[in-house]
Amino acid sequence: MFLPLFPPKDTSFPSSPSSGRLLQKIPVNARMPLHDDLLLNGYYTTRLWIGTPPQRFALIVDTGSTVTYVPCSTCEQCGKHQDPRFQPEMSSTYQPVKCNIDCTCDNEREQCIYERQYAEMSSSSGVLGEDIVSFGNQSELAPQRAVFGCENRETGDLYSQHADGIMGLGRGDLSIVDQLVEKHVISDSFSLCYGGMDFGGGAMVLGGIKTPADMVFTNSDPVRSPYYNIELKEIHVAGKALNLNPRVFDGNHGTVLDSGTTYAYLPEAAFAAFKSAVMTTVLSLKLIEGPDPNYKDICFSGAGSDISQLSKSYPLVDMVFSNGKKLSLLPENYLFRHSKVRGAYCLGIFQNGKDATTLLGGIIVRNTLVTYDRQHEMIGFWKTNCSELWDRLNLSPPPPFPSGLDNTNSTGTMNPTLVPSGSPGYNAPGEIKVGFMTFYMSLSVNYSGLKPRMTELTHLIAQELDINFSQVHLMNLSTKGNDSLIKWAIYPAGSANYMTNAAATEIIHRLAENRVRLPDTFGSYKSFEWSIEPPPKRTGWLQSYLVVVIALSIVLILGLSAFLGWLIWRRRQESPLPYERVENVETVVREQELQPLK
Repeated sequence: MFLPLFPPKDTSFPSSPSSGRLLQKIPVNARMPLHDDLLLNGYYTTRLWIGTPPQRFALIVDTGSTVTYVPCSTCEQCGKHQDPRFQPEMSSTYQPVKCNIDCTCDNEREQCIYERQYAEMSSSSGVLGEDIVSFGNQSELAPQRAVFGCENRETGDLYSQHADGIMGLGRGDLSIVDQLVEKHVISDSFSLCYGGMDFGGGAMVLGGIKTPADMVFTNSDPVRSPYYNIELKEIHVAGKALNLNPRVFDGNHGTVLDSGTTYAYLPEAAFAAFKSAVMTTVLSLKLIEGPDPNYKDICFSGAGSDISQLSKSYPLVDMVFSNGKKLSLLPENYLFRHSKVRGAYCLGIFQNGKDATTLLGGIIVRNTLVTYDRQHEMIGFWKTNCSELWDRLNLSPPPPFPSGLDNTNSTGTMNPTLVPSGSPGYNAPGEIKVGFMTFYMSLSVNYSGLKPRMTELTHLIAQELDINFSQVHLMNLSTKGNDSLIKWAIYPAGSANYMTNAAATEIIHRLAENRVRLPDTFGSYKSFEWSIEPPPKRTGWLQSYLVVVIALSIVLILGLSAFLGWLIWRRRQESPLPYERVENVETVVREQELQPLK
C-alpha cells in the first residue's frame, strides 16, 4: 500500500532537442493495459519500455507521484523485482541529464538527481536520465524521448515490492504526462480504469478519449493542492445524507484522488458518521474479528461469496459533489474480502485524523473509468467493467506497432521472427498477419472445481497475455481424474480480422517462457502446443463456399488423425486413462458480457 508523497519540490530539467517540435500533427493517445490486483498486490502496474533496444519494466501507476523511476544497474540498495534493472550502458539512446541551474546536482557525477519520500516512510533516490520510452503494442502513440529516474537507492515498501518502480502521473515537470503534453503529442488528459473485486487488471490511457455521455464530472483545482483533488460535499449511505458540515472534506489538501493508495481515508468526524450509518444498515450480518490482529478492522460475515449479490446485504453509498452530481459506490468500492473467513468482508475506508485530508485510494474507483481532464480542470467518473474497457468505449484496434521497437524481449535482446506452426505455405518472410492462435493448457484441477471459475480463468489469461478479455475463447475442455486439459483460441481485438506479427510474437513468448502466472488455487499448470493460422482471404461467394467445404474436410481429417495420434500417445503415458471430453461445454463458456453500471 502506498500513501501519497509529501508535497514535492519541482525538479526542472533541460528540454530535449525535440521538445519544441510537433512530433505528431494530431494528438493521439497511448492505450495501455493494467496488471495485478489492488488488494492482493496493493497496486496496479503497467508496462513501459525504456531504451534502444527496449528494456521492459512493470511500474505502479501513481497519480500521487511526479517522477517515473526504475532500478538502475548501478543501484547500491535495490530489492529483487519483477524485471532486470535498467542498464544505461546497453542503450544506444540513453543520455544523462547534466547539472543545470534548475535541478539538484550530484557534483561527483555532474548529473541531476531526484529524491522522493512517501508517507509510509519508503523512499527512492537516484539520478535523472533521458531515453526513448515506448508504451506497448496497444498504443497509437509512437515512442518518445522522456526524462526518468534511474534508482540508486530504495527503502521500505519500494525495496520489497514485486513491481520494478513507479510511473508518475502527478502534476510537475518530471511527470510523464507533462512531458508528453509539452511535446504536443497527447492532449492534457489521462484516464485510469481499475478492475473490480472479482478480477484484477484494467486499462489506462495517456491522452484524451471521447468521454461517455453519462460520465459524471467534478471540478479539480490545480492551485488548491499539488495532488488531484475533487469537490466532495456530502456522503449518502442507503440514500440518507450523513449529518456532516461540508467543510469536513476540505481539510489540509481537501479531497484527493491517489491511485497509488489502496484504501480510502476520511477525517475523524466523517469516518465516525460513515461507520455508524453502515453498521445500522447491516443488522442481518454478523460482526467478526478482522484477518490481522494488529488492526481493528470492521468486518462482517453472512453476505455470501457472490459479489453480484452484495448489494442485497450492504448499502449503496453516494459521493455528492459541489455541482450536485454524484458518484454511486457499490459494496466493492468500499469493502475488501476477509482473507480468512469465506463470504466475509471488511470496511476498506479508515480514519485519517481530525481535519485531515480526505484520501480516496484505488478501492473507491474499482470498475470505474476515471478521466483526469487537466486541460479543463475536471475529473470524470463512469461506472463500467474495466476488464473490457476498449470494447465498451467502442475503440478500434490500434495500428501496428512501429517496426523494430516491438521485436525485443524484457532483457533487450532481439526476438526471433515468428514462423507459423501448422500452416504450410504461410512461412513467407516479413510482416505476418495472424488470423488467430490456439494453445493447450493443462491444469491439476478437476472439472467440478474448474467449472465455476472459467470466467475468472479467462480474465487471468487475458491479463497475463496483455490482451482484451473478449479475445480469449474456450475451444475445448477435457478431463481426466483430477486434471483438466483446455484448448484456448486467441482472436484479434475488436473488429479486426488479424493480429500483427509483433502482437502474436509477444503472446507466443509469454507462453513459451512460462510467463503466464495463475493463482495457486489453479494448482500446477502448463501451456504447450501453440499454433497460428492466417486471416481469411477475400474471395467470391463460390470460392468462399468451396474453400469452406475443403477446409472443413481437411480439418475433419486432420482432427481425426490428430485425435487418434494423441489418443495413442496418451495411452503410452503412465496412466492408461485418456482425458474425457466434458459434454456440456456450454456450461463453462465465459458468461455474457456484463452491462455498464448506470
